[in-house]
Amino acid sequence: MARWYYQSIFDELEDMRRYMEALTREMSGSGPGTALLPAAGENRAQLLPAPRAGLRVDVTESDKDIIVTADMIPGIVKKDITLSLLDPQSLEISAERKEEKKEEKEGYFLHERHFGSMARVVPLPKAVTEEGSTASFKNGVLEVHLKKSTKEQKGKISIE
Repeated sequence: MARWYYQSIFDELEDMRRYMEALTREMSGSGPGTALLPAAGENRAQLLPAPRAGLRVDVTESDKDIIVTADMIPGIVKKDITLSLLDPQSLEISAERKEEKKEEKEGYFLHERHFGSMARVVPLPKAVTEEGSTASFKNGVLEVHLKKSTKEQKGKISIE
């Protein structure tokens, strides 16, 4: 003989809702116990043990250049990288990797695919121009030298 703990399905659902609310309060630190999730406004990136996905970028400035150095993800080759100057103060670095490997030997067949893409828009401290700018890629490190723009970026906006 089966024993029923709840008189209706709604009683069981109400107990489950109360249990989930208690777990949420405990995780966010508004209830008893140690907070498992950061409070509002705290840096949530610290929750992840692995480094965040994307490109690690350093931006430095010299007299005539803005230098952007990016550590690329392993497996990326020079032909996979695209650099675009979106505006005088924004550089987009994007990379797309497509690799397919087929191997057939006696007794087995192997077919591997590696696909992925990433992009990052890097804000620049000064206006730059693509004229005279250079980029190099060596040992997984991308280095872009962007020439500072000598033109003043001024303009008028008319009000209608």
